[in-house]
Amino acid sequence: MEAPTTFAASPLVESRRPRPVATLPKAHLHLHFTGSMRHSTLVDLAAKYGVHLPDALVEDWPPRLRATDERGWFRFQRLYDIARSVLQSPDDLRRLLRETAEDEAAEGSGWLEIQVDPSGYAARFGGLTPTVELVLSAAREAEEATGVGIGIVIAANRTRHPLDAKTLARLATRYVDQGVVGFGLSNDERRGRAYDFEGAFRIAKRAGLLSVPHGGELLGPASIRECLETLEADRIGHGVRAVEDPRLLARIVDRGVALEVCPASNVSLGVASTPSDVPLRPLYEAGAHLALGADDPLLFGSRLARQYELAREVHNFTDPELADLARHSIQASAAPTPLRSRLLTQVETWLTNPPE
Repeated sequence: MEAPTTFAASPLVESRRPRPVATLPKAHLHLHFTGSMRHSTLVDLAAKYGVHLPDALVEDWPPRLRATDERGWFRFQRLYDIARSVLQSPDDLRRLLRETAEDEAAEGSGWLEIQVDPSGYAARFGGLTPTVELVLSAAREAEEATGVGIGIVIAANRTRHPLDAKTLARLATRYVDQGVVGFGLSNDERRGRAYDFEGAFRIAKRAGLLSVPHGGELLGPASIRECLETLEADRIGHGVRAVEDPRLLARIVDRGVALEVCPASNVSLGVASTPSDVPLRPLYEAGAHLALGADDPLLFGSRLARQYELAREVHNFTDPELADLARHSIQASAAPTPLRSRLLTQVETWLTNPPE
């Protein structure tokens, strides 16, 4: 990842009228594949294939979730698996990525990194390799249709054996420079230590892929420390509980490791009791680079722009500070250098132009 571009602070006095966050150029670095699906698409495909959806995914959508205990996480995962089951044809995957890119464009994203575990789709689409190639093909089509750049993060499941993760890491390295930009580690961090997946991440890092594991969501600083030290993380998915260990947080800041903070997700899963309990302001003021993400809009009910609105409404982020968050997301991304430079320039334009 190249050294981040820096800009001087805007000399303009903050306007009393806030600028629309949907027009703020940004990158979206924490979005899961199935979880990016539109709710209307879920309902449509379920009707098409005769998949029964529970009330939590229909009348009571978005579902009431809590994942801080085993039962709550199981319910969350069950809903996610039901949603995945409606993706039954290559055209369904293409539709998902095209619609996701359209939604990203409408919310100001110029670059998207979407995370997928091909193991969850391999049985239906001919194996791991055909699944990855289908996703990459669909991403290219979505890019051409919307103008949003898309990178793919291949993610291992920490509840499965580390040897499975090594298989995915080797697969991911075959598509460096063909759309795969990173290697991740997701699912319940209470059921699989980051330490156990060091071999897989070593394979990915040697090939030039970003290391982007989840950590510090359902577990505390020790989980983050393993991601930082053992997996040599370039970014950490969530990472909000770094605030509990000032020395660890200082190390994150010193290394320039970005935290992919997902405010609405943190509240929905019980990591934070209320939006104000998400430690966005303390992390930011400590100097951490924060890339806001929506995680799984299908289950949490809000997309990327809403995360910036929460930063403004709940944590009192000013427009210059929101622009700083957008810069963080772009600088921490794997976007090609010309696109990154263009987006950073557009952030400055957003900030210097008066609100409409």
